Amino acid sequence: MPANAKRHLVIHPDLPATAAAIAARLLTAVLDAQAARGEATIVLTGGTLGIASLKAVADSPAVGAVDWSRVNIYWGDERFVAADSADRNAVAAEVLLGVLDAHGLDRGRVHPMGSADGFATPEDAAAAYAQVLVDEADAEGTEGALPIFDVLMLGMGPDSHVASLFPDHAGAATTGATVIGVHDSPKPPPLRVSLSFEAINTARALWLVVAGADKAPAAGIVLGADPVTRERVPASGVSGTGGTWWLMDAAAAELI
Repeated sequence: MPANAKRHLVIHPDLPATAAAIAARLLTAVLDAQAARGEATIVLTGGTLGIASLKAVADSPAVGAVDWSRVNIYWGDERFVAADSADRNAVAAEVLLGVLDAHGLDRGRVHPMGSADGFATPEDAAAAYAQVLVDEADAEGTEGALPIFDVLMLGMGPDSHVASLFPDHAGAATTGATVIGVHDSPKPPPLRVSLSFEAINTARALWLVVAGADKAPAAGIVLGADPVTRERVPASGVSGTGGTWWLMDAAAAELI
C-alpha cells in the first residue's frame, strides 16, 4: 500500500457483525456525501461479505433515511457471462437493489458492467464502461475520465486479488486505462471486466471488506512491514485519496 495512504483497521468478531457494521458505515457515508454535494456515488463489490453487507443495508431500519434517487451505483468488477447469470455481481446485488426500488432508487443511476450477451469480448464491455464513466464525469462536471467515487468497496481473495486484478497477471500490470478486459482469470470464470488500479485509486474512501481465515495470510502480507509490489500482491496497490479502511472479521485479521 502506498506509504502516504491513511490506513484504518477495523476488526469485528465475525462475518455477520462485520456485514452489519459495514452496512451502518455505508448508510452514513451516503448521507454525508449527499449532505456535502447533493448526491452520492458508491462502487459495490461481490463476494460473501460484500453481498452480506448489501443484504444488511437492505434490512437496516435506517435504509429509508437515504434519498436513493440521488445515489449513483457502479461495480469494481464483473464476470463476463450472461446478464442473468447468478455468477454476476450485479445479479447478486439485487438483494439490495430490489429493496431500494421501493425507496426511490433511480435505475438510470445504476451502472452494471456489460455482459457476454451484450458484448463480443471483455474488451468491448470494458470500453463501453469506460465511456459510461466519462459521460457521468462530464455530467457532474468532474475533470478527467471518472466521476467522484465517495466509497469504493473491494473484497480480497486468498491470493490477495482485488476486483479482477490478480497476482502476476496482465491486469495487475496494465496502465493507461480505467477499465480493462481480463482473460484467463485464475479464478473461474476466465473472462471478466475490471476497474484498473488507476480508477480504483481515485476513490475518496476505499474499503477493503475481508472475512474468513483463508484471507488471513494475504492480509498479513499486505498489512505487514515488508514491502511488496502491487503486481505480486494486488491488494497492496489500492488506496483511497481520503483514506483506506480494512473492515475485517477476527478470522481474517488473525495474522496481522
